[in-house]
Amino acid sequence: MMVTSIHISRTGGIATERATRADDEYLRYRLDVFAAGAADVVQSAGGWLFDRARAGWSVSVLLARGCDTRPLRILGLQALDLNSKSALELVSTASRIPGHSLAVSAEVLTGDVRIRETVFKFLDHQLTEVALWGEGWPIGVNRTMATVQHVLSPAARVFKGYALAAAGSPCDSVDPIETLLCDGDERWRT
Repeated sequence: MMVTSIHISRTGGIATERATRADDEYLRYRLDVFAAGAADVVQSAGGWLFDRARAGWSVSVLLARGCDTRPLRILGLQALDLNSKSALELVSTASRIPGHSLAVSAEVLTGDVRIRETVFKFLDHQLTEVALWGEGWPIGVNRTMATVQHVLSPAARVFKGYALAAAGSPCDSVDPIETLLCDGDERWRT
């Protein structure tokens, strides 16, 4: 996306220049998601992630290699390989960027030490919001988190239904609310 920037000089003239794609990446809110599989993330947080992506957020879902990514593409989400070193480095460097958020399933958090260390680091970092879903959290996580309910947009409900069907979990209707554990920050309340 190209955006024209206007600079007013001290001499009263106006200069314009094109913003680069790299500039655009820093201007967008970013949400990185660690999930056990496409069905896990679509069932638990698919509508919320769809609404974030439709609002202009850059949403990336990190999955184990070989997972079917079609349900995520239906929701407008980008899939990355969870086991690649570059993916974890990407998330780690993003923690220093304002507007960065992280969402993690309990299954991935309890099963991968690298991700658990990353999440606990993010929970201590004031610039990064953290959301969690699922059961079986490590000791200490629940006391710093608050339950937050996201009301899905009508479009999110429709697309989540299609994504669930693509993931092999068809359902007659999609619940209008998704519940997450969040770091207590007011910015999560939608």
